[in-house]
Amino acid sequence: MINTTEKDSNYQDLDKMSVLELLNNINKEDKTVPLAVEKSIPQIEALVKVAVDRMKKGGRLFYIGAGTSGRLGILDASECPPTYGVPFDWVIGLIAGGDIAIRKAVEFAEDDMEQAWIDLEEYAINSNDVVIGIAASGGTPYVIGGLEKANEKGIATGCIVCNGNSPIAEIAQYPVEVIVGPEFVTGSTRMKAGTAQKLVLNMISTSVMIQLGRVKGNKMVDMQLSNHKLVARGVRMVMAETGAGEEIATMLLEEFGNVRKAIEAFKMKQQL
Repeated sequence: MINTTEKDSNYQDLDKMSVLELLNNINKEDKTVPLAVEKSIPQIEALVKVAVDRMKKGGRLFYIGAGTSGRLGILDASECPPTYGVPFDWVIGLIAGGDIAIRKAVEFAEDDMEQAWIDLEEYAINSNDVVIGIAASGGTPYVIGGLEKANEKGIATGCIVCNGNSPIAEIAQYPVEVIVGPEFVTGSTRMKAGTAQKLVLNMISTSVMIQLGRVKGNKMVDMQLSNHKLVARGVRMVMAETGAGEEIATMLLEEFGNVRKAIEAFKMKQQL
């Protein structure tokens, strides 16, 4: 494995830098992340395509990870239902140590090779599903064990890692390797590596949901109307799509509770 995430920082004496120097140098490092992600787009494309294919057949998308990587997977999964109006069990994030580890580190949880599969089995995982392991280092035992078992069961596997030639990338059928290099604070992979993983997760889930028909044009027409801001956004969507005034758009949204359904109902009525 080419362990660049553990290499010494490109910057020395951080504790002697001014606040402005720290901010400018962190920003300078962060600017390199999207360029690293760009190089991995062909890998991301392959992973998205298999996820779309499996989910069209009724499969689900699972993320497994530890620490920052696990939390990022949970974040991405938790935002799919409100954004795209999909069931909460379409995209599922699992973290080593369980839900308590979302807020507080659980010692040695990531070192358990068996636990990820135990966690996945609680969801009756099957061959229609896809499992993506997220690990900056590319060597997290929790992720390795989960992907190995998934492979044995004929489940499609992918990964998002930030080191080259890692054990996890070797195991995953659809590896995504985003090599971001040394962190500003040596070994602190919540920084550039975490940013890279978040960008890739955004790309995966957004592309999958669009391919599954959860976006119309460029609008989140299936979003959950869970607060006043989103209701107002929904009204604007209905107005823009139908040409109806605000009062009618509001009435339609209140009646149908969904932007897509409100638009379809308006257009159907116009055809009568």
